[in-house]
Amino acid sequence: MITLFGKPEPTLLERLKESVGKTRTELAARVEQILTGDRPVDPALLAELESALLSADIGMRTTREVLAALREQVNQHALTGSAALKAELKTQLLKILAVPAAADGQGEASPRVLFIVGVNGTGKTTTIGKLAHRLKSEGRSVVLCAADTFRAAAIEQLDVWARRSGVELIKQKAGADPAAVVFDALTAARARSADAVIVDTAGRLHTKSNLMAELEKMKRTAAKLVPGAPHDVLLVMDATTGQNGLSQAREFTGHVGITGIVLTKLDGTAKGGIVVAIARELGLPIRFVGTGEQMDDLVPFDAQTYVNSLFE
Repeated sequence: MITLFGKPEPTLLERLKESVGKTRTELAARVEQILTGDRPVDPALLAELESALLSADIGMRTTREVLAALREQVNQHALTGSAALKAELKTQLLKILAVPAAADGQGEASPRVLFIVGVNGTGKTTTIGKLAHRLKSEGRSVVLCAADTFRAAAIEQLDVWARRSGVELIKQKAGADPAAVVFDALTAARARSADAVIVDTAGRLHTKSNLMAELEKMKRTAAKLVPGAPHDVLLVMDATTGQNGLSQAREFTGHVGITGIVLTKLDGTAKGGIVVAIARELGLPIRFVGTGEQMDDLVPFDAQTYVNSLFE
């Protein structure tokens, strides 16, 4: 059985530290400055801490919830020093990030079918290529499905990644029915006893109702061929868009049953706190993060490691 979301890689902390370096420098430096010495934990200190969290793009709603939890403990005299406050801050962030995920694995259904969704420009095609490479390196047989038939360039890009990753690509001409491509890909994957099928989907504007209807049709087609398919629907989000990306994400989560988030370009933003905001606002687990441009730069997300990377 395939498991996509295993234990954190040994190098994850260092890779995340590097990726969130800008955020860590800004957030950790401000927090350390605020908590320096024997300064009492009072309303003025908490107000400064609130400003630091907002500057990291953790978001107003999430920041307020974290501060409310901290204030409650201060009022109960449970946080009497800066070290205790910092530890509790990390605990609160971890609590938000530890979003319960659906059980991994889908019984004996084979192949495992993954739909990758998201608006154009988020790094969706690159994520698919990296994920295919990851599975292939683990000895899994993978079939890619070029169901973004709206753009000829999307098919061409996926073809490049398929060749780089050494996996098979099922495609049709631009303008073909995406559900028909899904049918062909799953039929081929079953015939070849493939372990996984990764489906690229159109990334047109999230407000277009026809795109959502198209995704629903693709899901129905997949379910007819493979029990329980799609087993994963991963939404690719660009970390550099910050809070603006959340509105796009809400449209997808409301229509196509997202099971997890892949956060790309984390190394390109000084506001890595968006990871916390996404988990809180959408109530979805972060499954993978993109930590660079290389094929291996897609790593399973681990909440504890991420929180540690922000402050250590």
